[in-house]
Amino acid sequence: MKKGRAMKRRDFIQSGAGLAAAALIANGASGSCGDAGRNASSQGSVPAIKAGTRTAPEKVRSLAAATTAEDQRRRLIHIGECEHGIRRCLRRHLVQDYLPGQVVYNLGEYPCKKPWDPDEWDEKALDALKAAGVGLVQLHEEWNDSQRLFGADKFRPLNERGFRRFIDMVHGRGMKLIAYASSGFFDRRDPDFRPEWARSWDLVEMHWHYALCSPSSPGWRAYLLPRINRLLDDYGLDGIYNDLGYKPLYQKEPPAAADEIPAFAESEDRDGALEDLLGIIYGEVRKRNGIVKIHYHSQALPKLENRIYDYLWVGESVEDVDGLREAAKNYPPYVVPCLDMSRARIGREDDLYLNAIPYMQFPLLLGGRPFTGERAVIPGVEYQPEETDFWTRHCRRIWRYHREHPQGPHSYGWWDSCPGRPEARPTYERWLSLYKPMVEAGTIAYIELGESDFFSAPLPPGVTASAFANSELYLALANYSETPVRIRTSRVFVSCGKPGAPASDWTLPPRSLSILKRAGERAS
Repeated sequence: MKKGRAMKRRDFIQSGAGLAAAALIANGASGSCGDAGRNASSQGSVPAIKAGTRTAPEKVRSLAAATTAEDQRRRLIHIGECEHGIRRCLRRHLVQDYLPGQVVYNLGEYPCKKPWDPDEWDEKALDALKAAGVGLVQLHEEWNDSQRLFGADKFRPLNERGFRRFIDMVHGRGMKLIAYASSGFFDRRDPDFRPEWARSWDLVEMHWHYALCSPSSPGWRAYLLPRINRLLDDYGLDGIYNDLGYKPLYQKEPPAAADEIPAFAESEDRDGALEDLLGIIYGEVRKRNGIVKIHYHSQALPKLENRIYDYLWVGESVEDVDGLREAAKNYPPYVVPCLDMSRARIGREDDLYLNAIPYMQFPLLLGGRPFTGERAVIPGVEYQPEETDFWTRHCRRIWRYHREHPQGPHSYGWWDSCPGRPEARPTYERWLSLYKPMVEAGTIAYIELGESDFFSAPLPPGVTASAFANSELYLALANYSETPVRIRTSRVFVSCGKPGAPASDWTLPPRSLSILKRAGERAS
């Protein structure tokens, strides 16, 4: 398993002890964390919105609009504290166009006996997601008819009317919707498939027999690109989730596909044809003001010279939450981790956020309809044997559990545990309410602080700190060790989500994350 190329560490301004914070205190910086820590309801108490109506999508706040001189002053003072007080960190990033609250929404089972059909249940489920702060809804492959069971195909919805209604439901709540597509995976049994498009690499799991179509094949490109455009234009989607379905082309075995044109220099350090194809797709999606999320495999990043995507999903098949953090912590933003809970085990749900938030990442929520596993037992569908295939075995285990325990706890996606995790949703909502204010547009994030004057002494081993500067200043303190540690900050903070007076002494329990907010005169 290869890791993506790590960006070099960056040294910052070699200056003295930091900006005088007296100006900030004199002007009354608030020490309150506002709504942070409130647990939004997951029961869908917001009134349902009728399909066909549309509210304004969630907007990323702009510091150039509806802002005051006071907002700008506070932001610049906080940035100055960081620029002058942080002399070394892993990387720095200006936040723009970031939707941290994202969910993979399970529409229903596929393969299936009867197509899913969104109704009032989904209305209430989307109400609850909106209330929790979710801004981006993602559909996995269940939306389409990849096996041609109901007269559609991989680029058309299983239920045309129901799909359009669901799009209206999402848009009516001001959320964005992206749907699964793949720039590589295509079923060899599909009547449109052409053998010359792909090498002999295949993904054969559960009911899939997917070829990995080559990005160097002009015939595959000519088939793929118009269909992605039609998906965007005909349904008004806000973008795509691209499951790449790719293996590097520099490898000599298996031989190149008959339709490949070796236009690019392929190597361990460059996926040339893939980058070219992804660039074309990204250009078309961005032309429509859309979003592209990509997934390569496990915790890997393809070898690209340009970031031609908006979000990178990592975590499929990964069992080690700490390993996932270390592999992806310096990938270009924005990374969306989804530890594969079908295989992984964690001590508690908070571990997912401990390993993500300090690196300006936020985990993906699995939601929507319960994932019953019935997709693995549909008559007439050819499956890989349960004894040898992980996904057949996992889905059938969920199916057996669902029949024995129809009230749950439910699983909600391919990468969920069996049985489900009752604390997953409330934990997600609690941490999202804390994280969203930290990454508003215009925030400058200073990830994994090295030398700085934010602390009275160097941080102990196993402790990471990151700063998030905007009109408020936040610190994320993560203790990855198995013992408690005591930290003393050189500035006064308040703890977000936990009641308490402003302080500079902090005890971090083992394997814990604390979010602190800069306190000013009003809080002291």
